[in-house]
Amino acid sequence: MDGDRGKARSGERDGSRERPQWGAQWVLLELLSCLFLLQEVEALVSHWNLYINLGGFFVSLFSVTLLGAWSDSVGRRPALILPAAGMALQTAIYLLVMYLELHVAFFLLGRILSGLTGDYNLILAGCFSYVADTSERRARTFRVAILEACLGTAGMVASIGGGQWRKAQGYINPFWLAFAASLAATLYAAFFLRESVKQKKEAKLFTLSHYKAVFRLYAAPEQPSSRWKLALYSLAFFLIVTVHFGAKDIYVVYELGFPLCWASDLIGYGSAASYLAYLSSLAGLRLLQLCLEDIWVAEIGLISNIAGLVVMSLATTTPLMFTGYGILFLSMAATPVIRSKLSKLVSETEQGALFASVACVEGLCSLVSTGVFNSLYPATLHFMRGFPFLFGAIILLIPAAILGWIQIWDSKHDYNHFQEASLSPTKD
Repeated sequence: MDGDRGKARSGERDGSRERPQWGAQWVLLELLSCLFLLQEVEALVSHWNLYINLGGFFVSLFSVTLLGAWSDSVGRRPALILPAAGMALQTAIYLLVMYLELHVAFFLLGRILSGLTGDYNLILAGCFSYVADTSERRARTFRVAILEACLGTAGMVASIGGGQWRKAQGYINPFWLAFAASLAATLYAAFFLRESVKQKKEAKLFTLSHYKAVFRLYAAPEQPSSRWKLALYSLAFFLIVTVHFGAKDIYVVYELGFPLCWASDLIGYGSAASYLAYLSSLAGLRLLQLCLEDIWVAEIGLISNIAGLVVMSLATTTPLMFTGYGILFLSMAATPVIRSKLSKLVSETEQGALFASVACVEGLCSLVSTGVFNSLYPATLHFMRGFPFLFGAIILLIPAAILGWIQIWDSKHDYNHFQEASLSPTKD
């Protein structure tokens, strides 16, 4: 009996030792299953984001060039009404998906429908064309910069306010605001916006002539020298915007990681600082225009951008990271100068076609930057966490060289033309 009791006690002791081990194993298994499920969800989200972005881009690629060139004939208002209404429809579909818990594929449907009406890219094309229609040539750069500053301010308000609202009340209420804003923009463009095209004429919408108008900008411009200038300015714009979007994509990941390890409040301040560059660039551009030509203002903006990215690539402390944000204070001065230069290379009846092509380039920048920088960051973590910022700074040397070369060529061409004009009376 005593031996049996001893065995029982021994068994209980052994069991008491084994139970915690089995409990720990079950917890570990549950954690692993949750981790695998989370990775699967992240993969699905990544894939559907890719499908939605690609679907919207390729559909809008054709609609933006079609509607942008069409607006040169029928006016800018239709090119602003249609995309605003399309974005309202897209937001309404997103709300239905969330309320009815529909399949995520309906998000793709909403994006494609918005893309058919031009999406956000056509709004950009229409707004910049409207500014070009209503501004004098010498004041156009600053007017374009004001519009870009408005975009930056709106982005800052949406990023900070929308993020806090989402945390407090979830996703649905912010989408109602987006729906109301899109609807208000549609009604404003339809009933209150004054038309900027002076000589409107009837034109068919579904015709290849609109695509030919965009092609002629680069293939057969009015002046032979405009062809290569359009191409070079577009290349410079593509590189600058690609670096801007790419760096913006990895700011948060970079700030969350070691050694910065920022909390949500610091990330919010960093986001606000990045958007403030739109406003500081506007003020800086206005002041520098008093003593410098537009191209040299753009060069200073690129120097600001390059220096800020280099500092960020080496940032290991919070003060150094915010120093990088501070150095970027003129980083947005280059793009309004390039948009203005492009606008001045074409006639008044080609502004819609031009800015439609620029909007398509900007959409392509978003796709390329996401693919390049989001792939480059994890691939270079083992030797330099900030390498994507350094890579972006090196890439920006190319548009800096392009803009400088065009300005020097223009100066020499103007000087030779002046010499010929001054010598012609003596020949007579």
